[in-house]
Amino acid sequence: QVQLVESGGGLVQAGASLRLSCAASGRTFSSSIMGWFRQAPGKEREFVAALTWSGGSTYYSDSVKGRFTIAKDNAKNAVFLQMNSLKPEDTAVYYCAAGGNRLRWDYWGQGTQVTVSS
Repeated sequence: QVQLVESGGGLVQAGASLRLSCAASGRTFSSSIMGWFRQAPGKEREFVAALTWSGGSTYYSDSVKGRFTIAKDNAKNAVFLQMNSLKPEDTAVYYCAAGGNRLRWDYWGQGTQVTVSS
């Protein structure tokens, strides 16, 4: 089992920045990839960004590319999502996830709310 705990959400104005953190514990070696997803009210959960533990390859959705950056700290088993130039449409609950590859996500955090006001 892998436990994931997100932090760093909050209420900000459009154009501001936030940094989300995800602390992983447990059998973290069983997961090859870490990612961030988000779910806005009335919408399905969508992929935001992902990063491989080993090589550090990164992946982004088109909607956040150039504004969000995913990074890791292997020593701390932590993953971060730096969000810049936030827009009201970025408002959602953000979830950290761990899995075997980009198509298989096995573990999820409880989510952290990000609200961007216009």
